[in-house]
Amino acid sequence: MYNLPNMLTISRILVIPLIFVSVFNFAPFNTFAWAMFAGALFIAASITDYLDGYLARAWNQTSAFGRLLDPIADKLLVATALVVILVKPDMYSWNYTVIAVFVILCREILVSGLREFLREVNVGLPVTKLAKWKTTFQMTALAMMLFKDLWIWWGFVGEVLLWVAAVLTFITGYQYYQRSLDYVKEEEERRRNPIKKMASAVKAVAEKMTGKSAKSQAAKKTKEARGKK
Repeated sequence: MYNLPNMLTISRILVIPLIFVSVFNFAPFNTFAWAMFAGALFIAASITDYLDGYLARAWNQTSAFGRLLDPIADKLLVATALVVILVKPDMYSWNYTVIAVFVILCREILVSGLREFLREVNVGLPVTKLAKWKTTFQMTALAMMLFKDLWIWWGFVGEVLLWVAAVLTFITGYQYYQRSLDYVKEEEERRRNPIKKMASAVKAVAEKMTGKSAKSQAAKKTKEARGKK
């Protein structure tokens, strides 16, 4: 359990309090150096998000503990950075940026709930390519906004990227919701039509038996043909 990939995941959680205290206005957390340090911690933690999964697969060290903790660490890290931005209005220029923040936060809660529900019924909810792009834009945007004090244009570009991430967040959140809704509709349809369910099961068994019968007949004919030769 305590291999390097899992330790990287744990480290991503341990740095969260250090990033969060950057919102306080008392020493030593109100200095320029501390703000830069908090931003650097966020970037390092974001890199471990990719690195722990890569190393776990490359070294064949995947584990149930890692699969459990990794998404939790990701969501805690993102939520912390978003809360820091909300608490410090000087980190964004447009008042409407708070809408993008709330969209991302609500989506993370929604997807977490959907994953938990589907896991109970042994249905997977795989990460899409669009969701990976969303994560890339999101992490880049948050890192640039945290470094706004270093160069103001980074904050501006970060806000633009955050809106891009919010749009992708809404799209991917709806896609996950639609997949879950399709599963719920299928289950409801099966419960309402038990006869149809039984017919489908009988049909599947019949097709399986027919396939076996056809194979046996073909094998018998082949054997007879070889015997004639």
